[in-house]
Amino acid sequence: MTRRSVRLAAVLSATGALAAGSLSQAYAAGTDPAGRHQHGAAQHVLLISVDGLHQSDLSWYLAQHPQSALARLVNGGVQYTDASTTTPSDSFPGMVAQVTGGGPGTTGVYYDDTYNAALLPAGTTDCKGAKPGVEVDLTEDLDKNKNSIDAGQGLSGLPGSILRMTGNAQELIDPSKLPVDPHTCKPVYPHSYLQVNTVFDVAKQAGLHTAWSDKHIAYDILNGPSGNGIDDLFAPEINSAAIGYPAGDDWTMDNNATQQYDGYKVRAVLNEIDGYDHSRSVKAGVPAVFGLNFQTVSTAQKLPSTAGLTGGYAAKDVPGPLLAKALDYVNAQVGAVTDELRKEHLDKSTTVILSAKHGQSPTDPQALTRIDDGPLLDGLNAAWKQAHPGAGDLVAHSVDDDGVLLWLNDRSAAATAFAKNYLLAQHGTGNDINGRPKAFTASGLTKVYAGEDAADYFGVKPGDARVPDIFGISQYGVVYTGGHGKVAEHGGAHADDLNVPLVVSGAGTPGHRSESAPVQTKQIAPTILKLLGLNPQSLQAVRDEHTRVLPTR
Repeated sequence: MTRRSVRLAAVLSATGALAAGSLSQAYAAGTDPAGRHQHGAAQHVLLISVDGLHQSDLSWYLAQHPQSALARLVNGGVQYTDASTTTPSDSFPGMVAQVTGGGPGTTGVYYDDTYNAALLPAGTTDCKGAKPGVEVDLTEDLDKNKNSIDAGQGLSGLPGSILRMTGNAQELIDPSKLPVDPHTCKPVYPHSYLQVNTVFDVAKQAGLHTAWSDKHIAYDILNGPSGNGIDDLFAPEINSAAIGYPAGDDWTMDNNATQQYDGYKVRAVLNEIDGYDHSRSVKAGVPAVFGLNFQTVSTAQKLPSTAGLTGGYAAKDVPGPLLAKALDYVNAQVGAVTDELRKEHLDKSTTVILSAKHGQSPTDPQALTRIDDGPLLDGLNAAWKQAHPGAGDLVAHSVDDDGVLLWLNDRSAAATAFAKNYLLAQHGTGNDINGRPKAFTASGLTKVYAGEDAADYFGVKPGDARVPDIFGISQYGVVYTGGHGKVAEHGGAHADDLNVPLVVSGAGTPGHRSESAPVQTKQIAPTILKLLGLNPQSLQAVRDEHTRVLPTR
């Protein structure tokens, strides 16, 4: 469960901050010319991210459906069977890695909802006298209207008219909800929060057309520090009210609703393949870099059921009926996209990359242990106050899905050690897959990185303004939630969170090839540029982390 608003009670140190005002300078200084190579293997790269999809899911599906669209995609290129996404395994660091070539320590993006000890609270106007330390929320909360699928644009006829949604996501961000840069005293937009450039930035600098479709307008972050890397960013709000479904439900609470929602993004990509913008109203040309994100598999893994079909896994690595249906849906949509490429005679000039922002844990339903993190954090704050009379809450902000990320009001070694020791000492009772009581130890954690150790884990300097003060790796099967419904989550560091598929298929790749050597999804970024005949070293994170192009020959 994510607790997004454990509020600030004391002033945080600003040591190690990288404010938005210096981002543009770092970007300009670190960007190489993006000159085209004479011969790129592809004219277009289509990136598909299927959130929650494991390599084991893909292998299971191929065995069950050897003539499927997914099988044709895999057989038409290179499959990397030991690919890993970022730690933490959340959508934002996972997606950002795929288009930058860097992990959280380099990109500065640890989760979709984090904390920054150097920025100022939203709405700050007197920046000289303001105290730093603020939640950085890159979720639906940034929308002008998070209850509407058009994020507040005001379209009539929704949801059927959603393709008329603007391709400029920044227009729909409410600036009053953004943190403030203490140097400029201006709101920090998601794109300017990113510390490195993206493949979209590089492609635009080379004069190429770009597009992307995702689940929140906060994916403006993928524009990169330039702010305009993506020509056409279609981002209908997935956590809005699902029109046509029970009141109070969003598009994630019924897998059929999620499929309907994902279908809008597929239609956007089909329009782009045909040479239009996502709305099919403007002839824009086929993008050089484009793609979309699927949510259908992720919700089928999390939901206990939809329309009488049980969600999650029937046994270890064996999809249950709802998940199997979701995989069928994704297969059909991948087939529609690849068929459209052939119809438009683009299949020989397009490389399709299939992967996932994150996996989901556990894939063994019997391992599930649900733990309510609320009492754990309340207990930590109470223990801190008891030991330090007059002190406020220790926890400034927390994100706990199937891992634990804490930002503290006191970042000293003594405070971070206190938090670590407290969490590892807690025992209690959660509940299992059937809602029955199930004991847990050590707050459900197997390892806790605190203070300097957390900074070292992510490869940043101690005191960095963005890095969590506590990073806890959960025991297998632990999901932090106060309810009895959720059957899986992501965000942690278990194999089920990290081991995702990675397929590079089509132009520039040999067919029927499987690579078993370990690779990382951040290698997608330099591979995209290489395929297009652009210089992978144009990406700052590629240079900083020495990220290699995937072996495709």
